[in-house]
Amino acid sequence: MKLVGGSAKYLYVPKPKQPKTSSEVDITNHFVSLIHACKNTHQLKPLHAHIIRHHLSSNSWLVTQLISFCSLRKSIHYALSIFNHFLNPNLFIFNSIIRALEHNSRFEACVSCFVFMLRRNVRPNNLTYPSLFKSIAAFGDMGAGKMLHCDAVKRGVDAESYVRLSLIDMYVKVDLLGYALQLFDELSQPHNNVLVWNVLINGCCKVGDLGKAVELFEAMPERKVGSWNCLINGLMLKGEVDVAQEYFSRVPERDVVTWTTMVSGFLREGQFKKALAMFSRMLVDGVMPNELTIVLALSACSKAGALDTGVRIHSYAWTSGFQMEIDVGTALIDMYAKCGLIQSAKQVFSMTKTKNIRTWTAMIWGWAIHGLKPDEVVFLAVLTACSHAGQVERGLHYFDSLVFDYSIIPTIKHYAVVVDLFGRAGRLDEALSFIENMPLEPDLVMWGALFSACRAHRNIEMAEYVCQQILQLEDKHPGSFVFLSNVYAGLERWEDVERVRSEMKVTGADKEPGWSYIELGGQVHIFVAGDRTHALTEELYMKLDDITSSAREQGYMPETGWILHNIEEEDKEESLGRHSEKLALAFALISTTPGATIRIVKNLRVCGDCHSMMKYVSKMCQREILLRDIKRFHHFKDGRCSCQDYW
Repeated sequence: MKLVGGSAKYLYVPKPKQPKTSSEVDITNHFVSLIHACKNTHQLKPLHAHIIRHHLSSNSWLVTQLISFCSLRKSIHYALSIFNHFLNPNLFIFNSIIRALEHNSRFEACVSCFVFMLRRNVRPNNLTYPSLFKSIAAFGDMGAGKMLHCDAVKRGVDAESYVRLSLIDMYVKVDLLGYALQLFDELSQPHNNVLVWNVLINGCCKVGDLGKAVELFEAMPERKVGSWNCLINGLMLKGEVDVAQEYFSRVPERDVVTWTTMVSGFLREGQFKKALAMFSRMLVDGVMPNELTIVLALSACSKAGALDTGVRIHSYAWTSGFQMEIDVGTALIDMYAKCGLIQSAKQVFSMTKTKNIRTWTAMIWGWAIHGLKPDEVVFLAVLTACSHAGQVERGLHYFDSLVFDYSIIPTIKHYAVVVDLFGRAGRLDEALSFIENMPLEPDLVMWGALFSACRAHRNIEMAEYVCQQILQLEDKHPGSFVFLSNVYAGLERWEDVERVRSEMKVTGADKEPGWSYIELGGQVHIFVAGDRTHALTEELYMKLDDITSSAREQGYMPETGWILHNIEEEDKEESLGRHSEKLALAFALISTTPGATIRIVKNLRVCGDCHSMMKYVSKMCQREILLRDIKRFHHFKDGRCSCQDYW
């Protein structure tokens, strides 16, 4: 009865049947209040254990609260674990997990859970359908939406206000506006729900029927600021600037979205002076802009060459606490470069904490229009950014530009990044062809990049070929032996594994021992695989066993099948579960406050099993984990890694 894949809101869950005895009622209410008092799943787990010890794990009211809590904290795996351990889930439990799956963007799993619910002969009610309609709207299955609509009609719940709103919203989002308008016309009291009007106005604007959008807006008995914003945005998107301005002047209370919509509209229409004037009026009216407003205003300065205004906006953003992150930093670089201050652009570029392809592109373009040439180091960074972002064609464009536009001779590192670019996209044949046709002799780094791609895409035949090239290239390099040994181990060719290991001993190819560093309270702690020298050794291993057990419940399985990762860089006598980065992680979990970011440095490439464990822990413990290995940074958050599982 297990699902793979939550949000429930407490007020949205009708209270299931309460326990019969007053003492049990008191205990249940006490536990409910404690659940609500928890701040994260780390605090919830001991409480959950007490609920089990009090034999209340079959209490529907408590279980729905547990699932709701996990859903709101984005711990859908924990919510599913609770659901899977409930022997006979009733309507309340199913509604709770269905809402949780939809809230956590597990849309297909949400619909699958509904099907499972019907197979269990549990009858849905009006609280079941809204999350299902939202899920179907998210993945755009018109057929499934119509079938679910029919099911709601058959069960007599389609006329419920929230069900009808969700239905209308679904039909708007799957581009069936006619169905949405028909349902709206059938409403007995449509005037009581502003949201229904807003959804339809947005739908009409989306398909370009501005006449109908205005007609609906003027017919509204009550208008919220969201209604005004929706219509103004629709008018601006269709180029009806004058009409949008007229409605803007009528808005009784404008919020930041209202002003930003106008700035964006003027910018889109090329009316840069009006966009900046609107931004200035916004500040005079005392409305605090958001990051998007700042970026739009800077873009208007860039296009209009309004340097003084741009400098003032930069100063305002700085004094108002806006961080020099990707969007604001890129907009400032573009503004300064296009307004003639390339040194200021370079200074902002250096101060921008996080850079992506757009940031590098803005800086390179700035150098180009000022007659300055970026060097090979800049292009290497841009190509690397393209590779990590999966932007193959853009990366190839920059590689061509490096050669033909700037007459820079590519180094072996540039060629290696292009191989990595192809490899990440699974275009292994193109990567191999690129290597075979390039003017330089491929080195270990080059073949290693292709090997990593073969490992990620499970191309064993090419991986073997690559390893043979590595061995021919540099017989005594320990990395080449480890590569080949891992491939043979994945194929269960144990005699070949032993042969390669013997060759390592004969040739004297020593492998570097793996270690992980973590700094806490100004003191650096170092761990090696199977380490038992730390003062907190017992606590470390207990914590490691605890998180491993919890991760297994949520689907984690140690990667011991096809070991193509560099696990032999650790002590081979130790198991996967005792790698240095896992020990550092366990130490951080017992030594830092809940929610604190964990930072680990690894001297070798992180293995796949440890990488998988980091993802699970980041979600289970609600922690951000920053791991730097020899290859790159890995940012783990909410069960995902910034490398997108390719490194």
